[in-house]
Amino acid sequence: MNIEAISGSATVAIACTFVFLLAAKSWHLVARSMSAHPNFPDAIMREAAQRFRDQLETLSRKQSTYLGAGLMFVFIFAVAHTFEAHQLFAGYPTWQLYLLLATLFAAAGFALYRLVCTVREWRQIRFLRDANIAVGHSLQRIATGHGRVFHDVVTSEGIVDHVIVGQSGIYAVNVVAHRAMRRETVHLSDHELHFKPGETTIPIADIAAKTTKLEQEFRDLLRNSVRVRSVIAVPGWHAESQSNEGHLVVNERTLPMLRGWRDEADYLMDEDVQTLQQHLTRTCKRSPIARRKSK
Repeated sequence: MNIEAISGSATVAIACTFVFLLAAKSWHLVARSMSAHPNFPDAIMREAAQRFRDQLETLSRKQSTYLGAGLMFVFIFAVAHTFEAHQLFAGYPTWQLYLLLATLFAAAGFALYRLVCTVREWRQIRFLRDANIAVGHSLQRIATGHGRVFHDVVTSEGIVDHVIVGQSGIYAVNVVAHRAMRRETVHLSDHELHFKPGETTIPIADIAAKTTKLEQEFRDLLRNSVRVRSVIAVPGWHAESQSNEGHLVVNERTLPMLRGWRDEADYLMDEDVQTLQQHLTRTCKRSPIARRKSK
């Protein structure tokens, strides 16, 4: 196989692959615009990990597109070589063919890089989705008879993963997803989560800011003082003793602990519970969260 044959076949393959990618991207834009307006919008609420479900769906489409483009390139390259595509560049100087070939390989390398990045991002988003679903389903069970659970509650400081509103109080539950092996522990100290072994630390300043903002928004809505308890769920980790009374650290199995973490000041009047639940029902309708301000 000489340089003319490789260059000709690769050029035809790249051109067809580019057309395929353009068509696939165009169709994705059309499909996204069609799905932006769900059926029964007044009755469908966001589920646990809704934003991660949406991101995973988008990333899955990207993966399919890149993998399809790769197969398209290989198939067209083989067909073009079979039908002697080297005649496209017959008589061209060798240095131009090498330059063209280098450009084509750079484009193919970039496409491969994007595929690898997409696969890695897909794996991470899937982990975040599963962690949020595990916590959300546990909350649904323990909230029965005690209040209602709302998911992906948007504030101006970011998205609170789960919010429980009931007569016994308000709980903002944020999920910190960190991969864990067996018998690994986490504890909260100095506004940081410390994971052992490995001594990895994750600050919780953003969680505190979101919880404070949610509390402020609820106070403005009710025109009286309310308290929002901050719960940090770390699925798969065993929570040790905590030195910070402002946050409760649990995992997906120890979430029932939050029902006992309250005092008399946390209790709400029936009309306040109804007002907050109606407000969250309106704001947590199924719609693309990306359009809202979030962090």
